[in-house]
Amino acid sequence: MDEPMFTQPLMYKQIHKQVPVLKRYADKLIAEDTVTLQEFEEEIAKYDRICEEAYGRSKDKKILHIKHWLDSPWPGFFTVDGEPKSMTCPTTGIPEDVLTHIGNVASSVPLEDFKIHTGLSRILWGRADMTKKREVDWALAEYMAFGSLLKEGIHVRLSGQDVERGTFSHRHHVLHDQEVDRRTCVPMNHLWPDQAPYTVCNSSLSEYGVLGFELGYAMASPNALVLWEAQFGDFHNTAQCIIDQFISTGQAKWVRHNGIVLLLPHGMEGMGPEHSSARPERFLQMSNDDSDAYPAFSEDFEVRQLYDCNWIVVNCSTPANYFHVLRRQILLPFRKPLIIFTPKSLLRHPKAKSSFDQMISGTSFQRVIPEDGVAARAPEQVRRLIFCTGKVYYDLVKERSNQCLDDQVAITRLEQISPFPFDLIKREAEKYPGAELVWCQEEHKNMGYYDYINPRFMTILKRTRPIWYVGRDPAAAPATGNRNAHLVSLKKFLDTAFNLKAFEGKTF
Repeated sequence: MDEPMFTQPLMYKQIHKQVPVLKRYADKLIAEDTVTLQEFEEEIAKYDRICEEAYGRSKDKKILHIKHWLDSPWPGFFTVDGEPKSMTCPTTGIPEDVLTHIGNVASSVPLEDFKIHTGLSRILWGRADMTKKREVDWALAEYMAFGSLLKEGIHVRLSGQDVERGTFSHRHHVLHDQEVDRRTCVPMNHLWPDQAPYTVCNSSLSEYGVLGFELGYAMASPNALVLWEAQFGDFHNTAQCIIDQFISTGQAKWVRHNGIVLLLPHGMEGMGPEHSSARPERFLQMSNDDSDAYPAFSEDFEVRQLYDCNWIVVNCSTPANYFHVLRRQILLPFRKPLIIFTPKSLLRHPKAKSSFDQMISGTSFQRVIPEDGVAARAPEQVRRLIFCTGKVYYDLVKERSNQCLDDQVAITRLEQISPFPFDLIKREAEKYPGAELVWCQEEHKNMGYYDYINPRFMTILKRTRPIWYVGRDPAAAPATGNRNAHLVSLKKFLDTAFNLKAFEGKTF
């Protein structure tokens, strides 16, 4: 259909008059007695025969094995039939002495005569204090995930905008001498004598180019943890073509596995529409798990789900779970892209801390964190079960306490959103048979997670119980730029979440 005569008639009249290059060259060689006409025709026929035979053989190919498409060092991940060598993932916890050692290094300056900023001294002292108390905040949990992988010989690479310090001044993986220009120190590279290297590098505001580079790096380095962090979650929109064309579809289109991790700061903090939402709805809309298919549960269901999906989408509510999901990314027997909606205000939230007990050997990533308070001890008395994900959990817990509803309302956190943890959601819903089910999110109704989770809840509940929506009303912009309007809408949906008569008389 691409007829050039439509638009370039005179040029293509000239082109059509030309003798084809192959014929002109053949005529020249024949005229010079370099080849004979017979030799030329035999060569043409030979090449045509090669193409025809290859085309014929291609029709016999019924199965495309992944091993035919993978180059070094990928084949070590698969059997000769192109299948993963296992469908199990070891626990992701680590010995406590390793946690303590990493915490001590993270709160120190390994180089002598290196003067750090006084503000940074307070941060390092805080890390040391947490280590003594056997607890971690978000930054220290990340430090321990990275550091433990380095101990195991895994190269960790983090790039993005202001990642060395951290957009929210929480990371500080590169220390700067306050008296010697350009003298820096990366304590992460001073953990063990024989550790793998840690690479952390700030990038320019060219998300398209940087994410494309990191995607290629991850493709060539399956045994490295490669992470790209957006300064704010919505900054990934200028790299959308990399996400759409390569990350979400790479395996389906080109049989290419990839373990890249995207860290996307996300949360409604009243800071305006440009720095609030990482657009989780877009990633979930591109997830390939079937909302209407009731799954067959098996012993390897959790890992099999991960293998069958095109990428993994999580929104962790605790530092420990963030620690585990980063380690799981490498310990899985295959590679999938991992999308993490990371926090902003939770980085310093006093309640957003985890104990070493949630990170030591034998512990692992929790796809769902069930209610573990008063409500869980008497589930038959619970009148409402709220499901949520991410930061809004802390708002809900505070409001529940304020309204003295701890025994009547249970709150369960969905940490891994996609692939959807059908098995654990089913278990939670069945635990509270008399409870109203509610999905609560801080994002607007036409954004966030509701459109993704709703049909999946209906499938696992076999449409016997509704999952009511509580959150902000639909809107065009992801968030308001007015602090007061933000707080008013927050109070409105929290009131609804704990109004036990809000859905009386409603049908679904």
